[in-house]
Amino acid sequence: MITKTQFDKEIELIIANAIREDVGDGDHSSLACIPDSVNGKAKLLIKDEGILAGVAFAKAVFHYVDPSVVIDILINDGNKVKYGDIAFYVSGSSQSILKAERLVLNAMQRMSAIATKTNHFVQLLEGTGTKILDTRKTTPGIRALEKWAVKIGGGENHRFALYDMIMLKDNHIDFAGGITPAIEKTKKYLKDTHKDLKIIVEARNLKEIEEILKTPGVYRILIDNFNYEDTRKAVQLIGDSCLTESSGGINEKTLRKYAECGVNYISSGALTHSVYNLDLSLKAV
Repeated sequence: MITKTQFDKEIELIIANAIREDVGDGDHSSLACIPDSVNGKAKLLIKDEGILAGVAFAKAVFHYVDPSVVIDILINDGNKVKYGDIAFYVSGSSQSILKAERLVLNAMQRMSAIATKTNHFVQLLEGTGTKILDTRKTTPGIRALEKWAVKIGGGENHRFALYDMIMLKDNHIDFAGGITPAIEKTKKYLKDTHKDLKIIVEARNLKEIEEILKTPGVYRILIDNFNYEDTRKAVQLIGDSCLTESSGGINEKTLRKYAECGVNYISSGALTHSVYNLDLSLKAV
């Protein structure tokens, strides 16, 4: 999986690129009417209900823009919030606060939405032993933020990208000439390149699961687009040979039923690609 150092670097790149994109050669709206000597204070106002996420990121953004800015955090990431709550106060250069404002709000609104949806899924799975995973179906350029939000909401991260885990899906299998050749070629590749990566293999039916089980070294089998009955059969067939993961259009109505089939994980792209931003606002005080 991705290391903390790699993750921190991703966050730094996101902040730098977002400020470059938004500020360019200067925030001329602020420069035009607010002297650089003026200090101000603002509050992050909650105008919705859900799970708060992005506070730590907001702090990093403000300090990137201006290390002298002071943030007084009242509500931390992962806490439930309601309309009227204040997440934090920020004080310092008014120009700096305004320069960081849009990035902070854009990120926190989306991260909070993802954390809220993830937390809802986690609650639906309570008592089953099944854990919810995200996917690579993320917004290009801000994957680290979206996967961070999933963790804040109580979910778990799947692989971060193509480089930190092997995942042999249907197209890989077909291009490689079948399940067994795909797995064998993968194991040889890992040996030749001295890489220690876990292998996940997608199965489209029970017959493919039987074939996967004949080749040792698979970390998890992706039981993709199976109905409930076949998912239960797949779990029984796999037993303790490796971990199991259900995927494929699983939603709030079907989530628990798939979990009750006995799978270890359920992955859902909807955690990151189908959310509505929480309403947050940064207001001068």
